[in-house]
Amino acid sequence: MRYRIIVDSCGEFTPEMEEDPCFVHAPLTMELEGESFVDDETFSQKQFLEKVANSAECPSSACPSPETYMRYYDCPAENVYVVTLSAELSGSYNSAQAGRNQYLEEVGKKNIHVFNSKSASVGETSIALKIRECEEAGMSFEQVTEQVNAYIEGLHTYFVLESLDHLRKNGRLTGLKAMVVSVLNIKPVMSSRDGVIIQLDQARGIQKALKKMVRHIIDQGVDTEKKILAISHCNCRQRAEMVRDELLKMASFRDIILVDTGGISTLYAADGGIIVTL
Repeated sequence: MRYRIIVDSCGEFTPEMEEDPCFVHAPLTMELEGESFVDDETFSQKQFLEKVANSAECPSSACPSPETYMRYYDCPAENVYVVTLSAELSGSYNSAQAGRNQYLEEVGKKNIHVFNSKSASVGETSIALKIRECEEAGMSFEQVTEQVNAYIEGLHTYFVLESLDHLRKNGRLTGLKAMVVSVLNIKPVMSSRDGVIIQLDQARGIQKALKKMVRHIIDQGVDTEKKILAISHCNCRQRAEMVRDELLKMASFRDIILVDTGGISTLYAADGGIIVTL
């Protein structure tokens, strides 16, 4: 194996990626009412959502330790790439960097690069696929890192959630103005800028908010036919398909990915959330 791509578990894998040995997940963990949930193949979205719905507490998350990342670096691959949650939203990036520095100091020379996705969920998925594309094109380690960093700068993330409570209570909405969401059924249309969550728009009701999100994506999209449209959903595939179909009425894409959220994305997107990147 010439290269390995490590993605923290906020980034979902497609079924094809699950079968490709170059992709590896570094699991984050979640905690609710004293119970820990590892975001790996043992995670059950259904059971987790049921526990969240029946709890008065807000679930929290923890990123992989530097030692965990070090174990993933210790492999035969010459080139190792890591894709993490936005460094502005999680400690995963700093943990992966600390593990990299410790590995190079204790074990020896290896090409390891940690990418700050400035995104989450399927944003990380798209970045991981871009890394593989560059590696399979025969690029050098330096060329891959340069190309992928440029790709990250051009990547846009959008989302509409039924509830912002988990993001707010875990401090991921710092600096945003207060929004009256529950009383008036206002659903904000959110995006990220330099890895920080911002509000683009809002609408009364989830369907109207999703349509506004689609409009923003189209208005801001450039050369969409060259891009991968990636959509993740938390237990609401019909909504995700509706968003996909609405976008396809107005634009074409190089490829389309549609996946259910993993554990960490389920925690923050909450039941009914939609995340789109391109």
